Amino acid sequence: MAVIPGSMLAAATETGASGLVAAAVALGCAITILGAGMAIGWIGSRAVESIARQPEAGPRIFTTMVIAGALVEGVTFFSLLICFLVLYWMK
Repeated sequence: MAVIPGSMLAAATETGASGLVAAAVALGCAITILGAGMAIGWIGSRAVESIARQPEAGPRIFTTMVIAGALVEGVTFFSLLICFLVLYWMK
């Protein structure tokens, strides 16, 4: 997680964006990735707990877990894309 904010700050110096914008974008990326990691961990732990309680519902729970994880990843990607656009738009 620490690699992305550092690379964002390095990219900001190349594009000429102000330091405050670069710091805000780096913070936005860090919060986005942290939130996504926590959400996927929470989804996985709840799915494992549910499968442990009702093993016969395992395939349905797994399918729902994968769909929810994909939705979280999609929102995360969209948020990171917006962060990059803000960074390079402030050129």
